[in-house]
Amino acid sequence: MNRIHKKLQEDKKLLSIYFTAGYPNLDDTVPIIEKLQDSGADMLEIGLPFSDPLADGPTIQASSTQALKNGMTSVKLFEQLKNIRQTVSIPLIIMGYFNPIMQYGVEAFCKKCAEIGIDGLIVPDLPVDVYHEEYQQIFEKHGLINIFLITPQTSNERIRFIDSVSNGFIYMVSSASVTGAKNTFGNAQTEYFKRIDGMQLKAPQIVGFGISNNHTFNAATHYAKGAIIGSAFIKMITEKGIEGIPAFVSSIKNT
Repeated sequence: MNRIHKKLQEDKKLLSIYFTAGYPNLDDTVPIIEKLQDSGADMLEIGLPFSDPLADGPTIQASSTQALKNGMTSVKLFEQLKNIRQTVSIPLIIMGYFNPIMQYGVEAFCKKCAEIGIDGLIVPDLPVDVYHEEYQQIFEKHGLINIFLITPQTSNERIRFIDSVSNGFIYMVSSASVTGAKNTFGNAQTEYFKRIDGMQLKAPQIVGFGISNNHTFNAATHYAKGAIIGSAFIKMITEKGIEGIPAFVSSIKNT
């Protein structure tokens, strides 16, 4: 069974952390993964930096720019992760834009992910229709779960289609904006969470964008299986480094 499926079956709210591979320093990728696992993160999204991101706010954009300057590439990331399953057992997801994956070769990229123990991919600019028609067989052949995003603007019909194609969880974007930490959610977001919860989709939902503290984590997971933190984590690691990870995870989970 895929590690993502196993994790989704656990009877608790899940904390997924997003970070940019190769940031703050090129060789920080594996130490960050190991420290996050040891600190109690349930799942990790490893950001493959790209020069022209669509949905990333200023914090993640800045980390991607620095990671690219540091020399991070798809080849370098795979090299760093080649022995990751000797020390890490939680689900690992690569999140990146489709251009670098196409440049590497979709089949070759998926094959390499499978070899090193990556469980899934999040590719925000790969439309679900294109995936379903052209790439689903490749992903499934290599045991990879592809995770799709929905937003408050996504129609119910489209959400149902995404749910039918999904084989893991649905990444539920909390608002129609770029990534970034917020201290609270408004009524519109809460109503959106309730609406999706009421649709009784087969795929669990994990909320991303705007989660930054225990309050927003609890608000997001009241209606969803888990929540993803990216910008707030990157800000913390920029200021405090890897040693700040245990206290950060503990503050989100309130443990």
